[in-house]
Amino acid sequence: MSRLLRTGLNAGDSAPLTVVGGEGVYFHLQDGRKLIDGSNTGGGLGHRHPKMVEAIRAAADTPVVNEGWTWIGREKAADDLMSTAFAGEEDWVGGVRFCISGSEANDMALSLCQALSQKSALATRERAYHGLVGLSRSMTVQPHWHGGLAVQAGGSRLPAPMAPVKILPAPDGAIYGGLPDNRPTVERLADAGTTLADTAATIIDYTQGGNYYDGEYQDEVARHAAAAKSIWIADEVVTGAGRAGRWFAFQGASSRPDIVTMGKSLGGGAAAVAAVVVSKKIVEQLKGASWQNYGTLRGHPISMAAISAYLKVVTEEDILARVRTMEAYFKKRLLEIARNHPSVSRVAGQGLHWTVELHGPDWRNWAADTVENPIASRVAARAMEAGAVIGTSGEQTSLFLAPPLIISEADAERLLEALDHGLELADQEHARSGGLN
Repeated sequence: MSRLLRTGLNAGDSAPLTVVGGEGVYFHLQDGRKLIDGSNTGGGLGHRHPKMVEAIRAAADTPVVNEGWTWIGREKAADDLMSTAFAGEEDWVGGVRFCISGSEANDMALSLCQALSQKSALATRERAYHGLVGLSRSMTVQPHWHGGLAVQAGGSRLPAPMAPVKILPAPDGAIYGGLPDNRPTVERLADAGTTLADTAATIIDYTQGGNYYDGEYQDEVARHAAAAKSIWIADEVVTGAGRAGRWFAFQGASSRPDIVTMGKSLGGGAAAVAAVVVSKKIVEQLKGASWQNYGTLRGHPISMAAISAYLKVVTEEDILARVRTMEAYFKKRLLEIARNHPSVSRVAGQGLHWTVELHGPDWRNWAADTVENPIASRVAARAMEAGAVIGTSGEQTSLFLAPPLIISEADAERLLEALDHGLELADQEHARSGGLN
């Protein structure tokens, strides 16, 4: 019996895959199978990219330098991030601090906003996920991701929230189906000014819960946040560093955030690393003060080498153009798949992050506190039989595709064929239910 306390993304008690290796866009399993890695937001360059391996090996021959010491590689990573990912954004972007995870980055950003504003309340949008550490946990409003215990016999044991949380309507981003509330964005956010009043920060992400980027939505939220003096944080932990087909999702609209949080692919899948990037306005507010937030392994030499190497690979291999090309391919094929499967209620996405939502119970009532495998998990299991790993984020009726940014059209087709195969199971169950939602 394993002594490891397992963290499961899904309800039920099915055993996870045992991964023993990987290459490119493929996982290698203990049982000898090779599966397409179709839902790994942390592995933007797939597995064992030679330039990432080379950078990590070189960095392993460096001293252990904690965040309190100046390290030349950390300075280089900061310069590389600003000159590459934030090229063209020089008029507003200020500085960066590195940390270890996206959850930590969001907690740091939210805590800073509370300190700067001396306000406690925070705002996010419906169905958001921002992490499970500190304030990021309080801002994760998907009911099954509460950071406590989802008891399989039924019931959940929740930790106390760390801040009052206000919730905005979510964006849509659907290419098939849509949200029940289909009013124009301005109407849907008409009460945002009241919602954001007396909040320290408004944090918005671009993929979670299957709700995707919308330029009009972003600009409207930014306008209301500015009027309410609520610091706007763009949570780009998933989308930042290229998954949206540009360096950041927020760059598709005219508004610019006060703070950007990053993680996931920032280290090219070779190191655990994240970042908090602040505007020049925030830098000015920090002058004369010491930001009392410290982490021993933040900005570790290996993590910093991974950032610099990743930024170089994305630039030299023109990864962003590849993502935009694959976005068009996924959009076309997912529309075809959705129209052929009556179990599919909605498809939404951007770049190389897509959600396929099935008909079924309302997500608001899903707490993952059961031994039964939900329909999304069963579809994912059937897709695995066809050769691909597809994610569910622990959702009951929602699947997501987030392959490495280097995926070829041939491997993308294999991934989508596996999804197509898995959805046959959902169609059967949908038919048995009489086609009810």
